[in-house]
Amino acid sequence: MELCLVRTKADLRTFIRLPASLPGKRPNYVPPLWSEEAAWHDPRRNPALRDCATVRFLVRDKGVVTGRVMGLIHGAYNAEHQERTARFYQLDAVDHAPTVRLLLGGVEDWARGQGMDRIIGPFGSSDKDPQGLQVEGFEHVPVIATATNPSYLPGLVEACGYSKHTDCVSYQLRVPEKVPERYHRVAAYVLRSEGSRVLTFKNRRALKPWIVPVLDLVNHTYSDLLGFVPLSGPEMRKLADSYLPLLDPEFVVVVVDPSDRPVAFVVAVPDLSEGLQRAGGRLFPFGVLHILRAMRRARQLDLLLGAVRRDHQGHGLTGVLGVHLLAKARERGFSTIDSHLVLETNTRMRAQMERLGGTVYKRFRIYGKAL
Repeated sequence: MELCLVRTKADLRTFIRLPASLPGKRPNYVPPLWSEEAAWHDPRRNPALRDCATVRFLVRDKGVVTGRVMGLIHGAYNAEHQERTARFYQLDAVDHAPTVRLLLGGVEDWARGQGMDRIIGPFGSSDKDPQGLQVEGFEHVPVIATATNPSYLPGLVEACGYSKHTDCVSYQLRVPEKVPERYHRVAAYVLRSEGSRVLTFKNRRALKPWIVPVLDLVNHTYSDLLGFVPLSGPEMRKLADSYLPLLDPEFVVVVVDPSDRPVAFVVAVPDLSEGLQRAGGRLFPFGVLHILRAMRRARQLDLLLGAVRRDHQGHGLTGVLGVHLLAKARERGFSTIDSHLVLETNTRMRAQMERLGGTVYKRFRIYGKAL
């Protein structure tokens, strides 16, 4: 076996596409959009990557590529948090302990050479990238922006001396036949007491002016989350360009204060996993049709993003968002909602999910190791 640095465009293309061709991938594997993956690896198109030192490795076994991994060091984040932490990301490999050991060893040696004293992962340039390795719930189809690793990979990582750094969980909520009337009464009371109102949207033109204010709310709300880095103006525009075409405006709910400033929001999309599988991760020539058709047929709604302004947290606005989203989901014929990843230590959000009837059905683990 040989550990090889990714140096050329051909190497990078092999790196990006490798998970789809590796033996042992899970039966319900969902590819990403390959064009988005290529854009993520290009600092000219991914502003978040410009602040990171990076390295990428492939393992070749008798000429056959059997694994990949990326190493990152986010200098600005480390400086702000007074850390010397490296990250490994996009670890994929065959079910072979020496391959994983060679990959992680390459990143660890690189990180030591950069003066780092610990490493965590899988973790990308920010918390908005897929985090962790899935460790529970493999029978359920992966959703957008979550790990798609096979079940054997966590054990191979642990065999390299890694242990749990933190977990994230995903909840599944059943959409009730009818949202209980008491939920509506509570939501109305919360809005009156806060002097707030709910905005809903019928089309993307009405939604577009709210994208940047909503993402600015994310900057002010997420600062304490693991790995969070505030979104810059270019990153906000990139997110808007990437996700606005996929959004169904009826599944965006924004709460504004009396001055029309966003204080809470939630964004959800019909599950597009089946469409990505059928499209093979390609938009053209027919992939976009598969994705749109899958979104029309989907009976699961996937949460993408949500936040409540700090000075309004604990006031019931998460419940307001939930009531409006559940009502719209039932109206549109959805039966379940995926919460996306919630840090296991986020007790307030977890309690709200459980009050709405959610149960944990997937678990993802971020690993750590001293260097």
